[in-house]
Amino acid sequence: MQISCAIVSYHNPPEQIAEVLRSAASSAMDVAIYLVDNSSDDTLAEVARRFGARYIHRPDNPGFGAAHNLAMREALSQGTRYHAVLNPDISFGPEVLPALHAYMEAHQDIGLIMPDIRYPDGSRQHLCKLLPTPADLWVRRFLPGLYKASGRLDTYEMRGSGYDGIMDVPALSGCFMFLRAPVLERVGGFDERFFMYLEDVDLSRRIGRVARTVFYPKVSIVHAYQKGSYKNSALLKRHIRSAVQYFSKWGWIFDAERHAVNRRALRQMTRGQAPDEEQAAASAASASDSLADRKS
Repeated sequence: MQISCAIVSYHNPPEQIAEVLRSAASSAMDVAIYLVDNSSDDTLAEVARRFGARYIHRPDNPGFGAAHNLAMREALSQGTRYHAVLNPDISFGPEVLPALHAYMEAHQDIGLIMPDIRYPDGSRQHLCKLLPTPADLWVRRFLPGLYKASGRLDTYEMRGSGYDGIMDVPALSGCFMFLRAPVLERVGGFDERFFMYLEDVDLSRRIGRVARTVFYPKVSIVHAYQKGSYKNSALLKRHIRSAVQYFSKWGWIFDAERHAVNRRALRQMTRGQAPDEEQAAASAASASDSLADRKS
């Protein structure tokens, strides 16, 4: 199969799940759809059947990344060439998956791509981000006025790009990740130590070591974007725990790779263009070498 996609649900309303399944099923290409349900009951089983989705029930709730990995592994074993990670609170038109597929086919050095993300009212969500520092997460969450006034918000979310051109981005949102299967096999999917939050940053970063991670604004999706950790103390605790895990893994203050990746992304953004041919070729060669190592 060319494309597979997966949604992980946890007590989401059936009508919400039906909307994202309808979006995936309406694609102009054949798409294998997985619904991994971490809810305590199997109410969504009938919704999945209605749209021809493979239903996997995990009432033990292993976490967002672990649940997505279940679908990833099955899809990869079935020979999918591209796999999409979809949030349960998104919707999109039938042109989105074919457009991303076509661009990835034409640019073999890309391992991960994300489309333009919009709120239901049509305004843009600024989900292209640098690799975070501890200050980015703490100050942005608890002192948002100061963070914005300092100008760091615009830098961290790469707003200077205008979000109107294709660009390489260090960290792409997990609400919609379109992934190349061989690259996904190489990096191993989500790190299951992250129960929820930051697993998308971690995956983007690992993919960025072997392939390009790209924002593609020529097609758009709608994302409700609940910001659960801003409203729910239990989710906030999970977010903080994931942040501690992330920086313990990659580095708190001293992180030379983060500095180099972010500097390169900002330099490209300032130039207002995609990576030059030399850089793209180097990225493609790196990805090719890594995949060759996997096969050997």
